[in-house]
Amino acid sequence: MSNVETEPPEVVCESASGAAVVEVLAPRDVPLGGPRAMTVRRTLPQRERSMIGAWCFADHYGPDDVSAGGGMDVAPHPHTGLQTASWLFSGEIEHRDSLGVHAVVRPGELNLMTAGHGICHSEVSTSDTTVLHGVQLWIALPDAHRDAPRDFQHHVPGVVALDGAAARVFLGTVAGETSPVRTFTPLLGAELVLDPGARLALDVDTAFEHGVLVDVGEVRLGDTVLPRGTLGYLGVGATTLHLANDGDAAARVILLGGEPLGEDLVMWWNFVGRDHDEIVRFRDQWEARSDRFGHVVGYPGDRLPAPPLPMGRLRPRGNPR
Repeated sequence: MSNVETEPPEVVCESASGAAVVEVLAPRDVPLGGPRAMTVRRTLPQRERSMIGAWCFADHYGPDDVSAGGGMDVAPHPHTGLQTASWLFSGEIEHRDSLGVHAVVRPGELNLMTAGHGICHSEVSTSDTTVLHGVQLWIALPDAHRDAPRDFQHHVPGVVALDGAAARVFLGTVAGETSPVRTFTPLLGAELVLDPGARLALDVDTAFEHGVLVDVGEVRLGDTVLPRGTLGYLGVGATTLHLANDGDAAARVILLGGEPLGEDLVMWWNFVGRDHDEIVRFRDQWEARSDRFGHVVGYPGDRLPAPPLPMGRLRPRGNPR
């Protein structure tokens, strides 16, 4: 998914050690596309916290009835220095990229695209989709691998039955289940569905930061209530995550985690870099139709132009240390 803001903020994502308490991060609404755009709820990055491990971007959308028009239609756009993780709860999205991959994103199936040195792709909800609902997540690549070649991985995780809950582990390890999908830093990504009244204790890696994005219902992370759409953050050091659903209907969350990246990043539009000049170079190369990004075959339209850069140099803004 592209960051389609016409004036995307410049962000320096600073790796940070987490706090001992739960931070509750509220989303902001961002239109995705043109005049009939769907709206996504963005919880990462923001001023209070720009990363959780190497997770550096989180968009949450739907459920939206797109049967009468609208939906997702994101024209070919570029990425550098990151991986995109697509996860749906309902609907389907057609993916095309400059690696030559043509795939359909379906509920409960992970599509992980590696941009590395450079890639471009398009995303369009299919004609059969009536309700579109999911998350789009970005993972920053560490300096040693930020020029990795283009790649695409697909994985369908099984359902792990827990006491009062069910998990689908699409990255990393939790609840005794390990995903085979390759990442460049230690990460965790899972969908958790909690039954009404469920009390869930998950053993986790003490070296990880963790985030809980609430999709349906309201949950408690420890003693902190997380309303629907919010992202609860817990810093390194936790041995167990305690999640509870006090409601009378099932609740669903996306669990994210990872070791703090330990590197400061500049994010602007769809690029992850290390300084202002590098971001400028990426933008210029995209506008010049450089081979760095390749091209998408089969999308019925033009590609997205890059927005104008802000006045002045990109300034640091990221997690508190």
